[in-house]
Amino acid sequence: MLDYWPILLIAIVVLAFAARSYAKRAKRKRLLATPLTREQRQVLARLVPITRRLPDELRPKLEGKINLFLDQVTFHGNNGIEMRDEMRLSIAAQACLLVVNSPVWFDTLRTILVYPSAFSTGRGDHDGFLVHERDSGTAGESWDRGPVILSWDHALHGGLDPADGHNVVIHEFAHQLDALTGSTNGIPILRKGQRYEKWEKAMLDAYNSHLESVERGQSTLIDPYGATNHQEFFAEATVTFFEKPRDMRREEPRLYEQLAQLYALDPAGWG
Repeated sequence: MLDYWPILLIAIVVLAFAARSYAKRAKRKRLLATPLTREQRQVLARLVPITRRLPDELRPKLEGKINLFLDQVTFHGNNGIEMRDEMRLSIAAQACLLVVNSPVWFDTLRTILVYPSAFSTGRGDHDGFLVHERDSGTAGESWDRGPVILSWDHALHGGLDPADGHNVVIHEFAHQLDALTGSTNGIPILRKGQRYEKWEKAMLDAYNSHLESVERGQSTLIDPYGATNHQEFFAEATVTFFEKPRDMRREEPRLYEQLAQLYALDPAGWG
């Protein structure tokens, strides 16, 4: 009889793993199908007005992914800031805009750290792990497998003004998507059927043109910070795609087309 114990133990472990996996999938499916409450929708309309422009077919998807995000991620307030539900909702909604119509998800993210305003981490310059930092007060950082660190002042104002071309949450979560390939380099996981060579040409052409304009001191559609490197250009281009889509479609049509394929969205056509 003792000879059967190893087999029995293996069977128990396999069944426990299968049960846990099934429960996790069932919970995910339930969260994705759960709508926001009326109060949550009112907060969303007030704090993240870009969501009011979403096509009707995308609204249930956004609400479900917000619920999944809030279940997965723990928010920690720093420097005396107390996290409130509306703060979590604002950040989650802005982040989930990037994946509202995509199968890609922020799989490795578990923690978001929130500061009241611009902060200093004391970590210095890029050290191989840090994705985004500005020396004179940091608005946001994104680490390859989390956490994401945000200034609430910047996250709030980025959500409130959906057309100024500045959004720290969208910027940092573009880095999160970029990092899912295992290397943060401005080349995220492309959509099925999306061709790498077309992506590369559109991004490099737009980046080089952007870099030349910044060096000449000319005004640019995409934030000048995008001239830092390819990964920052991807993040800032993503912000522009959501916040100034009609301008991008007119001035950088090939770049707009590639981002529209990546996110499976056409914000230039939203209401």
